[in-house]
Amino acid sequence: MPSENLDTMTGEQMLAFVRGASDQLREEIRKVVVGQRDVIDQILMAIFSRGHAMLVGVPGLAKTLLISTIADAMELEFSRIQFTPDLMPSDITGTEVIEENRSTGHRELRFVRGPIFANLILADEIN
Repeated sequence: MPSENLDTMTGEQMLAFVRGASDQLREEIRKVVVGQRDVIDQILMAIFSRGHAMLVGVPGLAKTLLISTIADAMELEFSRIQFTPDLMPSDITGTEVIEENRSTGHRELRFVRGPIFANLILADEIN
């Protein structure tokens, strides 16, 4: 259903549209991540309710694959932050770098965004 018709839909039509889109999203994710039906549903509930989700599991359960697949299916920007003992705040938020304009020789500060600015973030190994 075209998006320009969304504001003219009744409540039942809107519910059917959202349910269909949600089912289609789940099917796209399940093409890549197999056997994690409940986990997929719970993560999508967290996303749709504008919340957070914490995935806990041993290595090899496709946690990173799952989150990156959800981001791809929803056309969201994905980033992964590896939490190590030497992680600095600027590694997450970003930092200012000096850039020189080669033609004028003028230097200026430019902010390079960190991974926290993505739509979907996987914070890995928070110990």
